[in-house]
Amino acid sequence: MPTNSSENCNANFPTHSLFETYQKDFLFYQQVLAQQPKDKNKIYSLHEPDVYVIAKGKGKGKSKGKDHKQYEYGNKVSIVSTKDNNIIVGVVSHDKNIHDSKTLDATITHANSNRTKPIQQAVCDRGYVGVKEVLGAMIILPKKALKRDNRYQRDKKRKL
Repeated sequence: MPTNSSENCNANFPTHSLFETYQKDFLFYQQVLAQQPKDKNKIYSLHEPDVYVIAKGKGKGKSKGKDHKQYEYGNKVSIVSTKDNNIIVGVVSHDKNIHDSKTLDATITHANSNRTKPIQQAVCDRGYVGVKEVLGAMIILPKKALKRDNRYQRDKKRKL
């Protein structure tokens, strides 16, 4: 005896409502719509909810050929490479926007796990100022160029 085809189709569908199925998404969208400009832990991207403000721009105009934007969004990542060959030996993604000097511990630990000998010297940019040594690795920062320095002296301070 032939059965009604609509009965077969309805038997395959779940009986709960769409809200129950998409409840997590609806609550997420409601949180986005309810946030205020001064709120902490705002959501900046619907597709990548872990994105946060990394830095606020330092100027509205152009400086040294760079176009300064008011805000930068994303995730902070630390990359460790060898000095001479630039072989990447460690990469760490940070889920919070913390100061660069606070990221060194996790970064050097990860890089040391990929090496046979521990790192003895780490060359960093000036954003890591304030830290002299981490996990037995001496932190080397470039010296700041003075106005009276000539081109040779400035280049020498930048290089190691």
